Amino acid sequence: QLLRYVFQVTDRELHQIGWDEDEIIREKSPVLEQADVLGWFDRDKLISQVAVYPLQVRIFNKTYNMGGLTGVGTYPEYSNQGLMHKLLYQALENMKKRGQSISFLYPYSIPYYRRKGWEIISDKITYEINDYQLPKNKQVPGEIERVEVESEQVKKTYEGYALQTHGALLRNDLLWNEYWRWDSDDMMAAVYYNESGQPDGYVLYRIADEVFHIKDMIFVNEEARSGLWNFISAHFSMISKVIGNTYMDEPLAFLLEDADIKETISPYYMARIVDLEQFILQYPFKPDTTDREWTFTLDDPMLSWNQGAFTLRITAEGKGEVIRASEKSNDKIDIQTMTTMLLGYKRPDYLHKIGRISCKPETVDMLEDAIEQQTPYFSDYF
Repeated sequence: QLLRYVFQVTDRELHQIGWDEDEIIREKSPVLEQADVLGWFDRDKLISQVAVYPLQVRIFNKTYNMGGLTGVGTYPEYSNQGLMHKLLYQALENMKKRGQSISFLYPYSIPYYRRKGWEIISDKITYEINDYQLPKNKQVPGEIERVEVESEQVKKTYEGYALQTHGALLRNDLLWNEYWRWDSDDMMAAVYYNESGQPDGYVLYRIADEVFHIKDMIFVNEEARSGLWNFISAHFSMISKVIGNTYMDEPLAFLLEDADIKETISPYYMARIVDLEQFILQYPFKPDTTDREWTFTLDDPMLSWNQGAFTLRITAEGKGEVIRASEKSNDKIDIQTMTTMLLGYKRPDYLHKIGRISCKPETVDMLEDAIEQQTPYFSDYF
């Protein structure tokens, strides 16, 4: 009731996707039972709440335990009393205890979550391609197979992709249910198999009113990308346009012969490092010929354990650690900037130019060399 009120989910909207309130309760309960759900009560009435899903995400080929923040809401008559601030603090403290050193969320207000220490780390690109702009067929050695969207073939394809993709969420059965929750029943899937019969990519789509709607398309190489576009282009006589989403740092226009298409880029997910010391112990910096070191003052608007002077030490092999520094430094960075920098969404040089990092030019050069160049892919919604 609280979430339906806060997010204005009407009965009409539920019926449009074939749901009612009892079904939502039945479907969401298994996920919430595994989550850390916190609330404020006025006597026996729930008035404010947050939920944290126990998730895993890939960061530069390392698997991190991640706290997925969702279900954030307060009845308006109880707002401006600091209830949500205290709930978020408790949720973050619990994440730290559980070893979830990073947290992701979908922001309904970017400024609000920035004030709490989260920062943008991924984009969503929406594109529109007319039928006459579809790419011409390219010969590829593999083949396409249409499968059920909830089939094991789709799950296996995604798992192989996620394990080698920076930023991707690792999905269990509950998370797959969450992934499909708000989609209509007419979704379809097509998997590209290479010559060896291994799945190298898929496209999730539906066709309605002569429009080919792409929910997501993943591929591990150019061969799979071409094979999937061959499949889409084969619908030429059935459709007038393709409208799709992609979550990669790769505008589609450059890859098309007729590049005059409409593309819209918007910020998608936000993240925040929950425990910097714990996060850095897992983090794979790029190796170098010598050890590297940086002492800085970190600002975190909520968490005392991320506040103060630290020294980052990186071995020649790329192993990092952060320890408390005995004296303050003139070099400054906040937890929001540290998060978006270490996740690769924005580069140290750019962040330094816009005043988000205060340090010497040689420190910027060191950070540029130490951090991998890859923007996170994140296509989930929770």
